[in-house]
Amino acid sequence: MMSASLEKGVNALKQQVDSSVAAFFSSCVHCGMCADACLFQTETGNPASTPIAKAEPLRRVWKSEYTLLGRIGKMFGLSKKVDEKLLTEWETMVYDNCTLCGRCSMVCPVGNDIALMIRKTREGMAAAGHAPEGLIGATNRSIKIGSPMGVKLPALLAQIRHLEEDTGLKVPVDVEGAEYMLLLSSMEIMNFPEFMGAIARIFDKAGATWTISSEAFEATNSGIQIGVSDLAAELVQRVVDAAEKLKVKTVISPECGHAYMAIRWDGPNLVGKAFSFKVRHILEVLDTFREEGRLKLKDKISEKVTYHDPCQISRRGGVIDQPRRLIDLFADDFVEMPDAGKMNWCCGAGGGVSSNERADEVRLQVFKRKKAQLEEVQPDAIISACSNCRIHIEDGLEEYGMDIPLMSLTETLAEHLADD
Repeated sequence: MMSASLEKGVNALKQQVDSSVAAFFSSCVHCGMCADACLFQTETGNPASTPIAKAEPLRRVWKSEYTLLGRIGKMFGLSKKVDEKLLTEWETMVYDNCTLCGRCSMVCPVGNDIALMIRKTREGMAAAGHAPEGLIGATNRSIKIGSPMGVKLPALLAQIRHLEEDTGLKVPVDVEGAEYMLLLSSMEIMNFPEFMGAIARIFDKAGATWTISSEAFEATNSGIQIGVSDLAAELVQRVVDAAEKLKVKTVISPECGHAYMAIRWDGPNLVGKAFSFKVRHILEVLDTFREEGRLKLKDKISEKVTYHDPCQISRRGGVIDQPRRLIDLFADDFVEMPDAGKMNWCCGAGGGVSSNERADEVRLQVFKRKKAQLEEVQPDAIISACSNCRIHIEDGLEEYGMDIPLMSLTETLAEHLADD
């Protein structure tokens, strides 16, 4: 007899089986191309970390419940079951060895969105209680406090006060009718507060109106990362309510990959309606300012720089050309890493992996791929546009003794703006 948690998990997996999932599993030709595209499989050599294999719990439910042979096998006790042992074994594959980067989906010859199937598998894993403690804690804090890192409004306001005192620039909070409402990840508030200063300087020079909501300033959506759609929808709805209350035209996702994917692409589906406002990544907004001639730069850097494409922003979000056009404004010597753009290799921290202490060892192990990319181009500095990527890349550079400065694109652009 199933335990209550296992039954809940299996039912959650059943709910994920729709026509697209059925089509994906039916059409899989077991070619192995997704394995060659997976950061965790190529760097660890673990056969269980093959992308399509990570969806095994979902595949078993689909086969036993929704295929003729599977149903016959189930009648005679021949079908492979989803049980506690399977979920325990697969938890580390689904959460520790996958960042949902989507590179596997790009190479599938029959067009299967394998990353989506793994994410759907997480729905059942989480419902059954098979999720990492770090992600569970981050999700609980997001729901109860509003931030996965436990950052509360007073901490944000304190950072704003310090910024205003240091720069003389104004950071508007709860201004109704502004054109833009900026979201922030907790890491940008606590680890990279310079990001807010960069935004204040850029928007001041560009003559654009903006604000931060005191009721919904957090961009990170832990519900997406852990795989609980109801919680993900609740977090999106908070942003929707704040944006509608302040009557803004555009919500800006900050330098955070999963935040962008969650609010822009998944958000309307999660809350079940179209937004009354636009959603743009900060790089899209800055590139619009560039196109309109609102960014005046005073100088350029001479160092050789390269750009790390955050997976959810570039591969799954399509923001590929914008960062390169912006980098051209302040860099004369820009070099691309191998497989740059939509096929760039993940740094290894997305999808909640960085919030999962249990995955620290494998996270640093798979950084070897990024290490090899960097060794090939030998840059003087790295630029990226995701706070999560920045923290992990810094960890990886330290782990492998690589002394390469890492910069935020937004912050670097702000540093080179003309004074008048």
